[in-house]
Amino acid sequence: MTITNKRYQQGTRMLERAERIIPLGAQTFSRSRVQFPVGHAPMFLESGAGGRVWDLDGNEYIDLICGLLSVILGYRDPDVDRAICQQLEKGISFSMATALEVELAERLTRIIPCAEMVRFGKNGSDVTTAAVRLARAVTGRKRIAASGYHGWHDWYIGATNRNLGVPPEVATLTHKFPYNDIEALDQLFRSHPEEFAAVIMEPMNTVEPYDGYMEEVQALAKENGALFILDEIITGFRFAMGGAQQLFGVTPDLATFGKSMGNGMPIAALVGKVEYMRSFEDIFFSTTFGGETLSLAAAIAVIDKIEREPVIDNIWHKGARLADTVQAQINGCGLSDVITIAGRPCWKILQFHDHPAADRNVIKTFFLTSMIAEGVLINASHNLCYAHSKADLLRVEKAYSVTLERLSECLKKGNLVEVLDAPVVRPVFAVR
Repeated sequence: MTITNKRYQQGTRMLERAERIIPLGAQTFSRSRVQFPVGHAPMFLESGAGGRVWDLDGNEYIDLICGLLSVILGYRDPDVDRAICQQLEKGISFSMATALEVELAERLTRIIPCAEMVRFGKNGSDVTTAAVRLARAVTGRKRIAASGYHGWHDWYIGATNRNLGVPPEVATLTHKFPYNDIEALDQLFRSHPEEFAAVIMEPMNTVEPYDGYMEEVQALAKENGALFILDEIITGFRFAMGGAQQLFGVTPDLATFGKSMGNGMPIAALVGKVEYMRSFEDIFFSTTFGGETLSLAAAIAVIDKIEREPVIDNIWHKGARLADTVQAQINGCGLSDVITIAGRPCWKILQFHDHPAADRNVIKTFFLTSMIAEGVLINASHNLCYAHSKADLLRVEKAYSVTLERLSECLKKGNLVEVLDAPVVRPVFAVR
């Protein structure tokens, strides 16, 4: 490819090199060129500190992606790094279990409402799949009702349009239902009586649950003999210390946690009631690195810091301020029909809408190129961390001001498509 933007030339060259040996040049769809405008984004990062990151070309960014929501405290958090380094001197993966597994599990059972027992994995897909296997084992049923995003494993991804390689026999066992639509879920149960093992759902993303919705889902699942599972991979330790279940006052049978739990270290947890979790003594959920000690030590340090300092309140406060400022800027530029902001302050999500002069994907791509050029690494949400400073947020607000003014001008002139000189970014697949 021809490098037209020298600001990102090292990253673009590395992408060419990477794609010879790595499909898409990255390990995660959300970190790859399909989610960022090639030639107008860094593509590869080299280091991070606090709420900022640096790319291969030495460009600095305020990071509003934060490791896909996994970096809740900030890069190189001193307390987490200290815990990792201290454990590194003792060892990483051992031939038997370590006390760290018990220490972390005890913390989780203390702070998460539904957690009576705990099992660990390395990422969200590990534990959501383990939860589904557990539900099928204890109920003797096959079908799963799902709302939201739950990872890359066959049982879930087979029900999406990214289902290549998934046997249709597996895909047909998962039924997606829309959030806040209790009638749709009830219809699934009535269509397949006594066949559903579980209802698994994200407690919230862009849309607020209507009053009583979570309780209705829980009651409907119980009435039909299915387990109620909350996927708190994102909401855990961000919405509240004990997750969205604490915030909304609903206690599921099982729940999954990850991302923020390790401040970037690979760790996830399946937690739940003893009557179900005991079945893992017979159900095969066994991984070589489930008890890897650096991640366990990191998670303990994360939890201790969140309990010791106002981490979650701080993120909510900064998120609310940023969202209010950006909303005012959107309104001031006459873009309220083009860009909307949804979700709770701790995780605001940007939604782009079609305009007569350009479709939503072109608008989003223009937005990304401009924000990144202004020194803000962003995709489509405000993934704030504890380390983001007032100066960081002021820089983000300035980048928004410049970007929104440019976008408004181009839409008025009707030349956004002509002005955009980057490949259009399109969704990997529709999730929410």
